[in-house]
Amino acid sequence: MTVSELKEKARQIRLETIEMVAKATSGHPGGSLSATDLLVALYYSKMRLFDDPHDERRDRFVLSKGHANPPLYAILADKGYVDKDELNYLRRLHHPFQGHPESNKCPGIDCSTGSLGQGISVATGMALGFKLKKADNQVYAMVGDGELDEGLCWEAFMAAANYKLDNLTVIVDRNMLQLDGNTEDVMAHGDLKAKFEAFGFATDVINGHDFEEILPALDKKAEGKPHCIIAMTVKGKGVSYMENNVEWHGSVPKGEQLETALKELGGK
Repeated sequence: MTVSELKEKARQIRLETIEMVAKATSGHPGGSLSATDLLVALYYSKMRLFDDPHDERRDRFVLSKGHANPPLYAILADKGYVDKDELNYLRRLHHPFQGHPESNKCPGIDCSTGSLGQGISVATGMALGFKLKKADNQVYAMVGDGELDEGLCWEAFMAAANYKLDNLTVIVDRNMLQLDGNTEDVMAHGDLKAKFEAFGFATDVINGHDFEEILPALDKKAEGKPHCIIAMTVKGKGVSYMENNVEWHGSVPKGEQLETALKELGGK
């Protein structure tokens, strides 16, 4: 896809994300919208995928910040892995699009996530497994910056560097907000780039909404080192009143707010 096509796809995915959350009357729009461009770049430009979501040759993706799953679900439906009608049943019992990703319910989900910190550990294990099998599959994991409060993440990062997992790319959705407020007020992360480099990662800091920065960053690989992309993003990106507003971490737009969001994203 061209950059202009990726931008249009991201707009469509954002629109479907808001529609899904509104119909469910539950969800996490803020962190979903901040992650959308990164997910679109992965699934429509970078990852090796096949028509069969279970094909063993495919690359793997772990959404460690599992609460931000609506854009991932919209992408999986767009890819044909799940019936598109299921977008109407987010967080409904007996449907594939649960409140957090479940690999045994939804085709295309490589890891059940939700307990923050665990996803990156599983992704590290996946990458190590491919290394031991001498397979060329790549593993991508997206973590939230608030999730980095979890010590489990840093244990996994140490392991990834120790085993020289250059088939692992960690993407940090650095929107600077978490459930309780600004990340630097809740648990200051300081210089994340320096920290990841100290942990043995090749590290880049990019604009997480600029495909001309995202795509080349995803192409980078440092021999013998896992790669970290710190993507500077805007929570609630694309909906003016949600942007950089922590209140939209887990709130649902209704009435005029919903109409405004849909209009700004090019919907009806």
